[in-house]
Amino acid sequence: MSNLFSNVFTFKKLICSFLLSFVVFVSAAKTYNLPPEGSRLIGDMQYHEVIKGDYFQRIAEHYNVGFLALMAANPSVDPFLPTLGHQLVIPSQMLLPFGKREGIIINLPELRLYYFPENSDKVHVFPVGVGREGLATPKTISYIGEKRKDPVWRPTTEMKARYFVEHGRKLADEVPAGPNNPFGKYALRLGTSVYLLHGSNQRFGIGMRASSGCIRLYDDDIEWLYKHVAINTPVKIVDQTIKLSYEPNKKLIEVHSPLTPDNGEVSETDITSAVRAFVGDFPENKSLLLNQVTNPKGLVTELHAN
Repeated sequence: MSNLFSNVFTFKKLICSFLLSFVVFVSAAKTYNLPPEGSRLIGDMQYHEVIKGDYFQRIAEHYNVGFLALMAANPSVDPFLPTLGHQLVIPSQMLLPFGKREGIIINLPELRLYYFPENSDKVHVFPVGVGREGLATPKTISYIGEKRKDPVWRPTTEMKARYFVEHGRKLADEVPAGPNNPFGKYALRLGTSVYLLHGSNQRFGIGMRASSGCIRLYDDDIEWLYKHVAINTPVKIVDQTIKLSYEPNKKLIEVHSPLTPDNGEVSETDITSAVRAFVGDFPENKSLLLNQVTNPKGLVTELHAN
């Protein structure tokens, strides 16, 4: 009898452990308090100790950060077999992009979407997937022109031609809502264009440059946006590789990989005169900038006091 109770207890422990592991790794939208005007810094650094069964995709989903952002912040770690006990840096601290704090801002190099609700002191941040090389998501100023639930996918002529070349078979003219639809369950249309913010029928690809030009989000995130973002909400898609901020008693910089990298490095032309003026002539800061540009980690870094 005691063995029976022991086995039942062990079984219950296993079930609870399974459920807890599932709950722990459900992603949730990141909401931050807006900093005062003149400041751009939001969030705090987080760390994650690798446990058995961890891999970057799972960890990225839990913290609701992008896959490439997690890789950039931890360049020496195998994303598929991270070492048990290793402490990973979670890129959950960032500088707001330059621009008016309204509507939606998508900064392509950092693969993030920022949503600023009206009359709110909060900003909601989401990892996104954007267009891959050759199918880049364009910079634009637009608005949310339409909201679709259970969207139908109608691939363009160019998509169908490319698919035939890559796979040797034809792509359907129309894919209805369901598990085979790459848009997922929700979509937001940019103006009257062909570009959408949408979910996905695959877990992989969020926080990466892997789409055909549209903006991909985790299913929970696009559902949240669908429910909270109104028609005519302004949308701005920008390309800000280097972000800067004057904070009280310190200067901060954040550098990301460019959209069209040259061997993975930010080109010299991306270091503008404004960036050089911000960094100043202090040798240690010049060296820090060069290191950030050569090996962009996408992390907020404090410059040395002059």
